[in-house]
Amino acid sequence: MENEQSRYWDRFSVRLMAFSIFLLMMSTSVFADVYKYVDKNGHVYLTDRPDHKGYKLLVRTWKGWQEKKTNYVDLKKRRKKYEKIIKTAARKNKLPDALVHAVITAESAYNPKAKSRAGAVGMMQLMPATAERYGVNNRKDPEQNIAAGTRYLRDLLEMFDNDLKLALAAYNAGEGAVMKYGNKIPPYKETQHYVKKVLKYYKKYSSTL
Repeated sequence: MENEQSRYWDRFSVRLMAFSIFLLMMSTSVFADVYKYVDKNGHVYLTDRPDHKGYKLLVRTWKGWQEKKTNYVDLKKRRKKYEKIIKTAARKNKLPDALVHAVITAESAYNPKAKSRAGAVGMMQLMPATAERYGVNNRKDPEQNIAAGTRYLRDLLEMFDNDLKLALAAYNAGEGAVMKYGNKIPPYKETQHYVKKVLKYYKKYSSTL
């Protein structure tokens, strides 16, 4: 009896999810982005307005819906395209090329048009206030964006006595958040994950670039 009930609810959940996708498509523009999140219990949530980074972008295909993944070959091509700009900015701000590449990979995967729900834009995901602070008038311009992002990262390193983890945490959550918690990485899952992710890319790029 329990197995029959379980199968019934599984089928019901699948139908409900399909109907939710249909309603979401009908209630937004045909080209609206739709995001999916699966929690630890296997529950699926769909929205066109994700409120945390656990959501993954879905794209329409002839076969239905699938998660959008970063292609390694495309990532490598984009990295090569912006290599000179990154090297120039890194040298000017006395930062390792590998570190700047790591931040950019984590922030935007080298997409100059990337935009977060919070309003961060461009390859190094500059917030409006940060862009204004460093004189950026076009956050989607790779050269301006990277120049400002590397300056900000250098300033954060100096602010936190060259503690890379704290500088990265501040880049993600803001310097105020790091100070609020006594110059420690804030207890935000997103920020803690971000620091680990950038350090992982940094280690990888340090040996491959």
